[in-house]
Parts: sequence; C-alpha cells; structure tokens
Amino acid sequence: MRAPFLNIAMVQTTLYWKDKVANLAMLEEKIWGIDQSIDLIILPEMFPTGFSMDAKGLAEPMNLNVTKWMKQMAAQTGAVITGSLIIQEKGDFFNRLLWVTPDGKIEQYNKRHLFRMAGEDAVFSEGKTLPIFELKGWRICPQICYDLRFPVWSRNKSTANGLAYDLIFYIASWPAARVGAWDALLPARAIENLSYSIGVNRIEPDGNGIAYCGHSVAYDFKGNQLQFLKNKDCIGYVTLEADELESFRAKFPAWLDSDDFLMQL
Repeated sequence: MRAPFLNIAMVQTTLYWKDKVANLAMLEEKIWGIDQSIDLIILPEMFPTGFSMDAKGLAEPMNLNVTKWMKQMAAQTGAVITGSLIIQEKGDFFNRLLWVTPDGKIEQYNKRHLFRMAGEDAVFSEGKTLPIFELKGWRICPQICYDLRFPVWSRNKSTANGLAYDLIFYIASWPAARVGAWDALLPARAIENLSYSIGVNRIEPDGNGIAYCGHSVAYDFKGNQLQFLKNKDCIGYVTLEADELESFRAKFPAWLDSDDFLMQL
C-alpha cells in the first residue's frame, strides 16, 4: 500500500575536492539541520569526493567508511539516504549509488552510462541492471547524471501491478555549460514516464575547474515544477502525493499505447 505522501530532501551543495572527511562532516551538519519529517534524503553524485576519475586513489570497498557513515545517518534520522561514491569490487571500479535504509539495509545501482567525454568509461565498469527501490509503498527508479540522456534505459514499463515506478530521480555532477539539457530532459522524463522526476546536482567549481550551477529540481507527472533550487547551497524539500499521481494515470493512461523496446545488455 503506497503511503499518501512521500517527503523528500534534496541536498544541493558544493563539495570539497577529493576530501572525504571534510565532505562527510559538512553533509552531516547539513543533514542535522533538517527540521521536518523526511522519508528520503538525496545527495549528489560522488558526494564524498566530487566527480573524479582518480578511482584508484579514492575508491573504497563496500561497508567501509562512507557506507558506514550512510548507515549511521539513516539510522539517526529515520530516513533513507542515497547518493553515489567510488566503489572497488573484485578489481573493478564502479560509480555506485547506495540506497541505505534506517534499519541498515543497503541496495545499489551502478551507473549504466559512463561519461566518455571525461574518460569515465575508461576507468569505471558500467552497470548491467536497473533496480527499483521501494519506500513506504512507493516504487522508485535510481539514475546517475549522464543516464538522463538515454530514455530507453529508464523507460517506465507496464507490470501486472501497473507502472514499474512512481518516482525517477537523478543524482548528478552536471556542468553549468550544459545545464540547458538538464533543464529540458528532467521534465521530459516525468512526462513520458507518467511519474514524478527529481534531479539533485552540485554547485561551484571542482578541482578540475569545471563549473556547476545546481538547478536541483522536482517535477510532477505532468512536467509541472514543484521545487527549484537555482544556484545556491541549500536543501530543498518536496512532498509527493499518491492520490494526484493515481488520479492522473487513471485519466490519462498513455503507457497503454507505448512501444516495446528490446534491449541487449
């Protein structure tokens, strides 16, 4: 049974370059500043280090420092914490999103589309599967940054219980130079998938001099903007409503006329 409401905190922030200790301390302070009931806290892509190709120097295995920190934050706040970090596993490196629940359960998504223009595909291994997480009866699809440009991968498929997910979210290090694509594609993902859509991006230049301008945002299933954080260091809040989503899907079941795609992994 889907809960009537889902309360989400979007953490838009600058990040200390390749400094896990400083980033975790800074984010912990921000999270403890949340003064309302929250079900899900979303952090940016590679939140412990910034978006770096220095995988050998920055990676850690599962269940080490960052994972333990996420478990601690989830337990103490009573909210799911999600964001990505560099994970080393069996000799491979992954840009891995972790979904950590207050009871210590961890689920994961490895970034599928690796940003070759920055050499990410030469360093990291691509994800092979797309999980759907569940929170209070809401079905949630995780995505990472460059994934936003590939709608077939995130297609909201029809299942015996209706559409596969109710919310799709993107964590990102999306440069200011291409923010127009970010602003255009996030509402498109909401409209075409008849779901809520959220994007959480960072701000300010990184250690490579790449500028970021935030624009963290939430859209409803019609593409209406529910929250927009512009270019500032802050936490944005949005509440998703199950009744509005179901009512629109009942009146406008466009997925029944959708095309089938066969993907070869």
